[in-house]
Amino acid sequence: MDYIDALVLSLLQKNARFPLKQLAQKVFLSAPAVSARIEKLEKQGIITGYMATVDQIKLGYHITAFISLEMSPSKKPEFYPFITACPNVLECNCVTGMYSMLIKVAFPSTMELDTFIGQLQKFGSTQTQIVFSTPVPPRGIDVFANHDFKEKEPKKEKSG
Repeated sequence: MDYIDALVLSLLQKNARFPLKQLAQKVFLSAPAVSARIEKLEKQGIITGYMATVDQIKLGYHITAFISLEMSPSKKPEFYPFITACPNVLECNCVTGMYSMLIKVAFPSTMELDTFIGQLQKFGSTQTQIVFSTPVPPRGIDVFANHDFKEKEPKKEKSG
C-alpha cells in the first residue's frame, strides 16, 4: 500500500459514496486508475464493505448501551449463534479482563433493553452502561498513522 492508496482509503472512510471523478481529482490520478486501486484494495481484503451511517434516534432507537458479559468459555458455541441473530446488537467483541464479551446494543426503550439483558443472563452475569452522549462517534482508522510513506503527497499530472 502506498500513499495514494492510503489517501483513497481515508477519503472513502469519510464518504464511501465519494464520486469517482472527484476522488480521482483529489489524488491526482485518472478515474480508471483510482477505480483499479479501489478494486485492488477490495481484493486484498483491506476494504471489506461499504455501509451507510444512520441516525439511530430518528429511527426510534433512543437507547444505546454497552453490556459486559462474564461467560464461561464452554458457553461460546451456544452464545455466538444467539448474539449473531440479535438485530439490536451493533457489535460484539471478545475481550480480556473480568468480562469476556463487550456488546454494543441499540433499543427503542429501556424496557426492551431490560428484556434483552434478561435473555443474556442465561449465559452469565452482566453489567450495563447506558450511553448519555457520544463525543467521538464511530470513525475510520487513521491509515497514515502506522506507515512511513516515502512520497508524502501525490504528484499532480502535468497538463498539456
